Amino acid sequence: MTDWYQIERQGTDLLADIRQFLKSVLELESISALLVPRQLPMEKAVMPALVSRTELLDEADPLAPAFAVNSAKNLSRLTRKGLDAQIAAVLRPCEIRAHVELVKLHQSAQDPVVIIGMDCPGAFTNRDYQRYVEENPEATSEAFCKAGIAGEKPPGPASISPACQICEQPIAEGADILIGLYGVELDKALFLQARTEKGRAVMEKIGAGSAEAPKNREQAVNAQVEVRVAERDRVFSETEAAVNSIEKLSAYLAGCVNCYNCRVACPVCYCRECVFTTDVFDHDPLQYLQWTERKGALKMPTDTVFYHITRLVHMSTACVGCGQCSNACPNDIDLMALFRTVAHRTQAAFDYGAGRSIEESPPLLVFKEDEFSDIVGLGS
Repeated sequence: MTDWYQIERQGTDLLADIRQFLKSVLELESISALLVPRQLPMEKAVMPALVSRTELLDEADPLAPAFAVNSAKNLSRLTRKGLDAQIAAVLRPCEIRAHVELVKLHQSAQDPVVIIGMDCPGAFTNRDYQRYVEENPEATSEAFCKAGIAGEKPPGPASISPACQICEQPIAEGADILIGLYGVELDKALFLQARTEKGRAVMEKIGAGSAEAPKNREQAVNAQVEVRVAERDRVFSETEAAVNSIEKLSAYLAGCVNCYNCRVACPVCYCRECVFTTDVFDHDPLQYLQWTERKGALKMPTDTVFYHITRLVHMSTACVGCGQCSNACPNDIDLMALFRTVAHRTQAAFDYGAGRSIEESPPLLVFKEDEFSDIVGLGS
C-alpha cells in the first residue's frame, strides 16, 4: 500500500481545497478540534486558532506567510497536563521539530495529536507581513506559496524572513500527514503523504485515493535545499566573524534591553521560572555603584551578555531554527543567526538534530562512555 494519497481538486482555489480537506479531518468522530493558522477579522492578522466547528475553517489559512508564534508552544499548553480528547494540528516543519523536542522534555504529548505538516516555502517576519498585506491588498496566500515553491521572490519589496532563507529542512518530516507542495502538480490534486500509522488511519477514514509518489518531488526539494544551505553557510561565516571574541559579542548584543522577549518567544525555552527574573539578578543598588567605581562606566541594564550566553548553553542543543527569537526582538538584534551558528556546531558535535527524531534523547540527558574520549582522556 502506497504512503501517498490524492484528493481531486474541486476548483482553481488551492486554499479552498486545503480547507475542505481540513474540514473532512475535523468531521471525524475521533478529532475534537483542529489547531490551524486562521485569518482574524481585524487588520488581516493570521494567528493560530483552535477550531471545533467546520464552518469556521473557512477562515483557516495555513498557506499564509505569517508566523507570529511557533505553535509548538500552543500544543504544549494543550497537552502538557494531559488531554483526554484527540486533536489535529497544522504545523510548519520547524514547529514540528520544536514539538518533538518538547515531547522529549516532557513538556508536551505526542499521542493526543495528529500532526498535519506542510511543505514550507517560508514566511515573513511580523513587521514584513504587515507591510506585505498593506502594500499588496490583492495578493493571496496561494500566490505567495506558489512563488516560494518555485524559488521566486514573493510580491512586494520584502523577502522571507532570514530564518526561512537559511532553513535547510523545508519538509515536515515528523508529521503524521504531509501536504505536499514541492514537485507536485498542484493544479490537478492535493497530494498527501501518510508518514505514520496514525496518519494512514486518518487518510483511510476520509476516503482519500492512493497515488504514486510525485516524480519531480526529490529534485524540487533538493534544489530548494541547495539554495538555502549556501545562504546558511554564508550567514554562519559572517556571524562567526562578528562574535569571535567577548568584545565582539558584547558589541553584537549591545542593543539588548533585557526584555526577555526572545526567551518567551522561543518554543523550546520552557522553564516555568527563569533565573534571570529571580532575586539572583535583582542586584543591591550598592552593587551597581561598586561596579561603576571599578569600571568607570556601566552599561545599563546589566547582565545582557551573560543572559544570552546562558541561553546559548541551555538551548543550543535544542534550537530548531524557527527564528522567533529575532522576530520578537524590539531592537532587531539578529539572535537567530547567533543561535543557529552556535547550535549548528553544538548539535554536530553530539551527532544530534533538534526535533529530528522522537527516538533521539537530548544529548545532555544521556551518558555515553565513548563520547568525547579525546577530551576527557578515557581512551588514553
